[in-house]
Amino acid sequence: MGAGDLSAALWQERRQLELLLFRLETQRLHVAAGNIHWLTFTASEVEAVLDRLGFEALARNVESAAVAGEWGLPAQATLVELIASAPLGPWPAILQDHLDGLRELLARLRQAARTNEELLRSLELPAGPGDPAGLLDHLAIAGNIERALAITRRATQPLMAQYLGDDANSR
Repeated sequence: MGAGDLSAALWQERRQLELLLFRLETQRLHVAAGNIHWLTFTASEVEAVLDRLGFEALARNVESAAVAGEWGLPAQATLVELIASAPLGPWPAILQDHLDGLRELLARLRQAARTNEELLRSLELPAGPGDPAGLLDHLAIAGNIERALAITRRATQPLMAQYLGDDANSR
């Protein structure tokens, strides 16, 4: 374990965050085009990336705690604190590059999640029909929208922002 392993974990997490951004943009495009019938699939794809991100965050936390210990910091040190305590050499610049890239990705994710949430909230359900089968379809669409909203809210990655030392700016 060491700074190289932390850097590799950060790269993995950055790739998953990029995939999350792609999935959110895909969802937005489908909803904007009126393809609400794909909402269950797009929400599931976003959720799958969020689940993988949980594992990536765990791996990053393990590597980060190991590096923090090597550099005389508490295990829960932020990336900003790691950069400030990094030994002379390439690690301050490499970790700063990760910090800058992750901050940019989080800003883009927050905007994408906000846009998707607004778009999902603006969806108007067709009037509930009188027949029970139509009512069931109506309820299913409403449930899919609520599920997509709940998943979209998770996309902002507040724990990553906290790790970056940006928890006050993550809202």
